[in-house]
Amino acid sequence: MRLNTLKPAPGARRPRLRVGRGASAGQGKTCGRGVKGQRARKGGYHKVGFEGGQMPLQRRLPKVGFRSAMKATRAEVRLNELAQVDAPVIDLQALKAAGIVAAQTERAKVILSGKIDKAVILKGIAATKGALAAITAAGGRVEG
Repeated sequence: MRLNTLKPAPGARRPRLRVGRGASAGQGKTCGRGVKGQRARKGGYHKVGFEGGQMPLQRRLPKVGFRSAMKATRAEVRLNELAQVDAPVIDLQALKAAGIVAAQTERAKVILSGKIDKAVILKGIAATKGALAAITAAGGRVEG
């Protein structure tokens, strides 16, 4: 099978229906628009999802979910990712330079995930209680 030989299955693509060409053509008189009403008229406009005044489906269903705008400016850093940074003092700029956090990050927080063996000094980066204990156990410290 080749991409240039692919084509729709037989009967999948039906020919375009020519409406308004007389009774013998099958779609004469009302041309498949039914009888009277807004949708039968030329230029009969209604909004997408309009159901004739009935409460539309998209309004009958409940709202779901929430997307935080703040999410793009916050980041979590694992303990084992701190070992990838070569700088003696790890701050937000060092994390960005190492490609651990995104460029638009404004605040980062170290979480207890993975292991850390080398002593690191965190400056201006928050840490969870467990991560703080792991960093101090490895000989490092966290500065405000």
